[in-house]
Amino acid sequence: MESLLLIAFAIILITCVLSGYSMFIALFIGWSMFFFYGIHKGKKIKEMLSYCQNGISMVQTVLITFMLIGMLTAVWRSCGSIAYIVYETSIFFAPQSMIILTFLLCALVSFLIGTAFGSAATIGVICVTMANSMNIPIIYTGGAMLAGIYFGDRCSPVSTSCLLVSTLTHTDQLENIKTMFKTAAVPFIISCILYLLLGLQLPYTETSTASRDLLATHYVMTPLTLLPVITVLVLALFRVNVKITLTISTLIGLILSVLVQGMPLSKIFPLLISGFTPENSEIAMIMGGGGLISMLSVMGIVCISSSFSGMFEGTGFLDHIQKRIIILSDYLSPFGTILLVSILSATISCNQSLAIMLTNQLCHPLENDRAQFASDLENTAVVTAPLIPWSIADAVPLVTVGAPTLSILTAFYLFLVPLWNLLVQNLPLIKQKVRARI
Repeated sequence: MESLLLIAFAIILITCVLSGYSMFIALFIGWSMFFFYGIHKGKKIKEMLSYCQNGISMVQTVLITFMLIGMLTAVWRSCGSIAYIVYETSIFFAPQSMIILTFLLCALVSFLIGTAFGSAATIGVICVTMANSMNIPIIYTGGAMLAGIYFGDRCSPVSTSCLLVSTLTHTDQLENIKTMFKTAAVPFIISCILYLLLGLQLPYTETSTASRDLLATHYVMTPLTLLPVITVLVLALFRVNVKITLTISTLIGLILSVLVQGMPLSKIFPLLISGFTPENSEIAMIMGGGGLISMLSVMGIVCISSSFSGMFEGTGFLDHIQKRIIILSDYLSPFGTILLVSILSATISCNQSLAIMLTNQLCHPLENDRAQFASDLENTAVVTAPLIPWSIADAVPLVTVGAPTLSILTAFYLFLVPLWNLLVQNLPLIKQKVRARI
């Protein structure tokens, strides 16, 4: 029954996405299915509601962070932080190099601050905005941004997902990071080559200069507008709590919006809630967006999917499935099985953290070497979650920078890491089979 329920839920999710219906319809149906499964197993309604509450309580900090990110991106747009960086740097970059630079800059910043969402809200917004001013297809830069921010989210010493994996597997985080660099070196190089080739086929355009002049007519260009950006980077390096960091940066940005850009005090609240909405349509296309409202849908996804985790744990939903996974690993390699489970977990859980936890819970018997299992989790669950269109690991960064879901197709690094490691770990078995046939 458990397997059938998971398959049915996955089909409902995919159907809703392909048909254009709201994802919340599929999530609510799935929630009802798992809820009544618990009732069928003898749990009381009060117990099931308690399980849901326990799951949601685990992500309260995440929900608060999402709200802060939404307000932060709006303030950065209004105070001129993004506009100033675009204005000063766009003249030095050609459209042909912008895609690979987006990937490399996002990878660098995400490694420094250890968060994919924070990187998307900072350097991701800047790079995509700059690329938009050059008329570069946003599908290209959106994919490069998505791949870059998860480079550091996977292997940064200050990454929460990296810490989560080491905690779940009881392994040394720094040793895990060394292994992660080795197992992703080839995918990283190939990704750089692909982004470089993708950029070289773009035609040269003078649009970036025109957009630069346009920004200068609507913003007061001063280095002071960099203070909110510098604040985030410095406080993150000193490992200040992310909520405090985002709050301080937002407050500094609001002060600059009023004192430097001349924004009326009456517009502060609408800015934080609805985002930056300049009256000039050309500026709006480049700089508009952000705000608390922009994060409501992904916050809803987090709440519902987290309640799934609470119900799974409370009802023992996954116990029988784990036994089947162990049997499956006899036919597939351990890594191949972990990869498959991670994709299914991300499909069902709709976010990275739960995908990591579910994959660990289901697959930990497959690998006796804890360090190897930690590496397998990093090379599967961490990077496959952003490839699921309805996962918040994908939705939050793309919504933050205003990129479409199709940008997933150009997030080459996220595809190459699991595929490369699947090939490497199965290569000895392939050679053995070839020799046996010879």
